[in-house]
Amino acid sequence: MRSSMPKPLHRLAGRPLVTHVVEACAEAGFGRAVVVAGPEPAFAPMRAAVAPHPCVVQHDRLGTAHAALAAAAALAEARGEAMVLYGDVPLVRPATMRALVARRREAGAGLALLAFRPADAAQYGRVILGGDGFVARIVEWRDADAAERAVGLCNAGLFCAAAADLLRWLRQVRNVNAKGEYYLTDIVAIARAEGARVVHAEAPTEEVLGVNSRAELAAAEAVVQRRLRAAAMEGGATLLAPETVFLSWDTRLGADVTVHPHVVFGPGVTVEDGAEIRSFSHLEACRVGPGATIGPFARLRPGAEIGAGAHVGNFVEIKNTALGAGAKANHLAYLGDATVGAGSNIGAGTITCNYDGIAKHRTTIGTGVFVGSNATLVAPLTLGDGSFIAAGSTITADVAPDAMAFGRARQTEKPNRAARFRAPGKEKG
Repeated sequence: MRSSMPKPLHRLAGRPLVTHVVEACAEAGFGRAVVVAGPEPAFAPMRAAVAPHPCVVQHDRLGTAHAALAAAAALAEARGEAMVLYGDVPLVRPATMRALVARRREAGAGLALLAFRPADAAQYGRVILGGDGFVARIVEWRDADAAERAVGLCNAGLFCAAAADLLRWLRQVRNVNAKGEYYLTDIVAIARAEGARVVHAEAPTEEVLGVNSRAELAAAEAVVQRRLRAAAMEGGATLLAPETVFLSWDTRLGADVTVHPHVVFGPGVTVEDGAEIRSFSHLEACRVGPGATIGPFARLRPGAEIGAGAHVGNFVEIKNTALGAGAKANHLAYLGDATVGAGSNIGAGTITCNYDGIAKHRTTIGTGVFVGSNATLVAPLTLGDGSFIAAGSTITADVAPDAMAFGRARQTEKPNRAARFRAPGKEKG
């Protein structure tokens, strides 16, 4: 990845790769996940990413079986199924995990592995089946002969077994190979030597895509975005140009929501029924109420709460602000750390001055307030219900309900001064 950050912490649809895997395990019905990480300080954020599940350390990188064995204490305590997955293979669906467990049980097998059939088998390990249809062995590409390389069934690296069996087989793996590493695939031969059946289930290639580079991360992002868009439309949202809309793993779009082209949803966004999100808007950690209209070219930052039927127009930025039902901020405004009451109107060019260089301060705007264009509201500040702020005002003191406030210099006029200013060779003073 050419990164200072461990690969499993790179983000896919707004959350770390490894979190996708852990959450899929939970959805598949596994009661506990144990994440194996390296000892370097860069892996410290892994604990937060997978919490409340435990994270154990593989102090020496001696192969995939050695990594799995780092979770030996958890395997020794477990009762029932155990599955080995990879933090950089984030697209495996819970249904596929459940199918692998079911395949092992239905076949009365000791071990089940996940396989796939890529368009280009390249240098993947091949899954060789015996005449009885069970897995005979896994052959690494470099060790395979011409006939074995012609096999299209490839190993995805995911294994499922009873926890006690898996732990026993992992402890028997040896590092007698060119790299001196402990390979997880060796458990196939060990299980068969005990007389256990080894079976396989197949998954679509896109589910077992590994992420080993920025290009592969982009390919995985494309897959997860297709899934998220399809789910949003199935749930009743209209995406006018789905391929241009980017969703996060937790984006929630209600029924009859319309999303125009080129919209980006960061994590933590909920859009309620009937709302409209227009082009080139960016939303993160916010809520949009029913029937509200956002954009085009709007930015909703964390803590934005947009009420029912409210309007947020072009080049308006809202942060940590509640915009009441039916309120409008249609043009070129910044509302930060504020409350705007129902039916209020925020004029073009209005800003809340919420930061004094040391602390943030709040602006409270009542219901039915009219704020004229290019108003500067210096927090802390309260504008009473029904008040009127004249255009171009700088307001530094609270305004009473139904009052009209002016906070601008008095206009003066100097007769004939314009003509004198334009005259050539004349003094401009």
